[in-house]
Amino acid sequence: MKQAPIIWTNVLLFSITTLVALIGVPWYALTVGFGWSELIATIVCLGYCGMSITAGYHRLWAHKTYEAHPLLQWIYAIGGAFALQNSALHWSADHRVHHRHVDNNDKDPYSAGRGFWYSHIGWMLRDYPGVEKPDYNNARDLQKNPIVMWQHRNYLWLTVLTNFGIPLLLGLFTGNVLGMLLSAGVLRLVLSHHFTFFINSLAHIWGKQPYTDQNSARDNGLLALLTYGEGYHNFHHIFESDYRNGIKWYQFDPTKWFIKAASWLGLTSNLRTVPEERIEQAKAKMQLLRAREQVKLRPNAEQLLQLLEHEYEILSARMQDYYQLKKQILLQRKEQLMAQYQAVDFKHRYLEFKQHLQQQQQHWQRLVTAFS
Repeated sequence: MKQAPIIWTNVLLFSITTLVALIGVPWYALTVGFGWSELIATIVCLGYCGMSITAGYHRLWAHKTYEAHPLLQWIYAIGGAFALQNSALHWSADHRVHHRHVDNNDKDPYSAGRGFWYSHIGWMLRDYPGVEKPDYNNARDLQKNPIVMWQHRNYLWLTVLTNFGIPLLLGLFTGNVLGMLLSAGVLRLVLSHHFTFFINSLAHIWGKQPYTDQNSARDNGLLALLTYGEGYHNFHHIFESDYRNGIKWYQFDPTKWFIKAASWLGLTSNLRTVPEERIEQAKAKMQLLRAREQVKLRPNAEQLLQLLEHEYEILSARMQDYYQLKKQILLQRKEQLMAQYQAVDFKHRYLEFKQHLQQQQQHWQRLVTAFS
């Protein structure tokens, strides 16, 4: 069978940067040595690139889980070019195809069904036939975004300017241009690439499926450490409209924390979350499916299955009752707060009108006294 044609631009890019990171960086570290300035700059630049992809490309533009101030969008657009993972428009269009056809080897651009290598990096090295190519029809909303389209039109020179210019400026500032180009330039780029690629590969292979088994996505707390919270991928694939990936307070999701903190500063708004009821229902359903498989192996399987189904129905009913009541309580609290606000506002207006009346009465008395 004839192999798909090689995309030489990508092959050379990944090959050269990887060789420099594996050979050039250790050689420089042993012969010259990196200082704290190079280390700190590399970590900061790595975080900037990673968060521009996760908070910007992924959760903002690909899934529209929240709205962002233009200033923040400009920061994402520059950081996305620095990350060198294609334009936001192209990246988002690809990712929407992935979600629509996840695990479909003929349509998913980086289907995990084709194996680790393919989903991690192989899909970018050859022009595979049959895989659905993004024509941006699924990203018409982004085509109306002037910042996204500016980055898309100017992507090539932006990548050159950021990937060479930023490390060069940092090197000139610290007095170590070569060290900064190797660490904040090449090493940062290689790590940024593979940390993101892990979401397409390992996050579909390694981990648990607490919410759904209808696709290969997994939740993995260790991967979340490298992917700025994107490791909770099983949750994301069933609840892609949620701005969170790690929904528990203890789950490492700095992208979620950043988006939430930015909302306090007015930089983000309309943060979308999935109702807790839907999340708990999905978990309970998966637990039921797994329990069924275990029960089938027991001698009294039929009786146990009936018991299992009965208890699940009770749980579902109790869950529905609880969340309906919780919604009513929240609504009542909202109404009470509104009533309190209206009462305070009414009292404030009363005092304000009373003061205006007294002032006008005094003014009137002075006026009539002047004419008497």
